[in-house]
Amino acid sequence: MSARDTDWDGVRLHVVTGKGGTGKTTVAAALALALAAGGRKVLLVEVEGRQGIAQVFDTPPLPYEERKIAVAPDGGDVYALAIDPEEAMLEYIEMFYGLKRAGKALTKLGVMDFATTIAPGLRDVLVTGKTTEAVRRRDKAGRRVYDAVVMDAPPTGRITRFLNVTNEVAGLARIGPVRHHADLVRGVVGSPETAVHFVSLLEEMPVQETLDGVANLREARLPVGGVFINMVRAELLPENVLTAAAADDFDPAELAVGLKAAGLADGTADAAAIAAALAEEIEEHARRTLLERRERESLAEAGVPRYELPLLADGADLAGLYELAEAIRDQGAA
Repeated sequence: MSARDTDWDGVRLHVVTGKGGTGKTTVAAALALALAAGGRKVLLVEVEGRQGIAQVFDTPPLPYEERKIAVAPDGGDVYALAIDPEEAMLEYIEMFYGLKRAGKALTKLGVMDFATTIAPGLRDVLVTGKTTEAVRRRDKAGRRVYDAVVMDAPPTGRITRFLNVTNEVAGLARIGPVRHHADLVRGVVGSPETAVHFVSLLEEMPVQETLDGVANLREARLPVGGVFINMVRAELLPENVLTAAAADDFDPAELAVGLKAAGLADGTADAAAIAAALAEEIEEHARRTLLERRERESLAEAGVPRYELPLLADGADLAGLYELAEAIRDQGAA
């Protein structure tokens, strides 16, 4: 496997967040494929219990175990894990207290609800803890089990609290296994081995949430990654037509003449009607194109690497994931 320089050399935990509807899970899946390309082994983790990874890869619902779900371009494997907080709690009890059977009995009594009531952030600590354990894990020969881990994380509005929750739990438990566990999580999440990437569309609300999210992470001293601009449409109009159409200065009469000359309309009236309908589409496209340019400039203010992923004509199916993975690699993000 040949070495490849990327924007994120040294990063082993890629946290992917974004406003709902931006394609966060799809981008996380494509990033995992891109990172695994060329013979690497990558774990894709889901923490919200939505089975979004299974839907994207068109597989049955994932159990609470690491399972191979895809082969990356040029070889390489993508494994997936849907983290169940209750199962993670059982692992925690067994790992630190050696009480596996007792832990199962406690879950029947509602210990998970009890524990998260006392320490509301404990659930998040458990799922981040399971993820960071995969980042740190080594085999018997001392080699890393996974070359990278990708987390399909909660939405932008919750990401800073989600990643920073170990501070709260560590404050509740100043000594002992819980504090040790929280310190291990913070040691990975707050390190240069982690990058928190944002998924956005070229629309006002997702862009503003992305900018706010970047600012919040920086304030919390958490590692900011890049911005993946998803569902980017190609610009189809020449600049002079774009400017005129956006200013409502586009003349449908010229378009009607062209349609008639090309034999695409029967008579002057038909050409005029078709030209009027096309003119509305052109003006709408022009307005959207200029809006997207403004939002792209706004995202540049974040001062982080940006990657543009195309709008998939056939939707985000498995073939589309590989197309997005190729675009991610071509732009140096993996």
